[in-house]
Amino acid sequence: MEPNVRFWITERQSFIQRLLQWTELLDPTNLVISVGKIEKSRQLLLTNEDASIHDLEDQRIREAWKRSLSTVHPDNSKLIPVPFRPAALLPFMTPMVFLSLVPGKNLKSMILPQLSFCSYGAGFNIINGNASYNRHPYESVLVGAGAVASTTFFALLPHLLLMKYELKHILLRRTLPIVVLAHVSALNVLVSRSLETTRGIEVMDKEGKVIGYSRKAGAKAVKDTATSRAMLFGTSALIPEVFSHFYKRTQLFVRYPRSLWTLKLSCTILVMGLMVPVSFSVFPNIERIQCNKLEEEIQSATEETELFYNRGV
Repeated sequence: MEPNVRFWITERQSFIQRLLQWTELLDPTNLVISVGKIEKSRQLLLTNEDASIHDLEDQRIREAWKRSLSTVHPDNSKLIPVPFRPAALLPFMTPMVFLSLVPGKNLKSMILPQLSFCSYGAGFNIINGNASYNRHPYESVLVGAGAVASTTFFALLPHLLLMKYELKHILLRRTLPIVVLAHVSALNVLVSRSLETTRGIEVMDKEGKVIGYSRKAGAKAVKDTATSRAMLFGTSALIPEVFSHFYKRTQLFVRYPRSLWTLKLSCTILVMGLMVPVSFSVFPNIERIQCNKLEEEIQSATEETELFYNRGV
């Protein structure tokens, strides 16, 4: 069994345990681990099937799990490209979230931030999604291009409306871009991972034996990930805006009005730093699903009452 799959199945962690686990996996040093060290760690885990990350006496095993879980895809056992590893989401997406909410003076100034946000999001979702179903490279490219085009359009829509129409309701002007950002991030997941819902993803028993391909499991995996992504970016955009609202009433803002953008950027970095591990921990990476909720052909292929599938990140 793939070591990463074995870990997430056997270590039935609570939300708090998953949160603590992700704070380790999101360590920026996981972006600069050499391929040689990763291969050595994987070999150690493959030769020690009873290895547990809770084995505090063996630091080598703990480090091996950290390297494996943060750099290797559980479906195909391939290395995740460095810019799209989970630890890369925070440094890449934080400036994009901040810039995407900055009011633009014209259409040209708004396109690049929104396009960057949607493009990176689509790439991250496809690479870190479920990869157990058959697909050609050109299909991933076409789906990704469709996700980028559609979500960029919807992301630009509220800014265009605010430019064309003078909305007098201050609350609406401030919350509309935030609400749209949360929905766009969820839509990006739904579109970029749409093949999982149409072709189905692998479902397996607790021993890692593949029982079949389930479209229902694929739909649930995509839905749960989209929910966590909307929570991540919606919260990361909302809280800095709330802080800014109260900061504008202080004397410090009157004396130093440009400090507002420093505050918003700092607040965005802080909230994103807290919300990324939280959003990754809301749902397990390898989720359990009752067999009677899946397709009839899968139910007839096994006597197990509970099956597992990779939700993705």
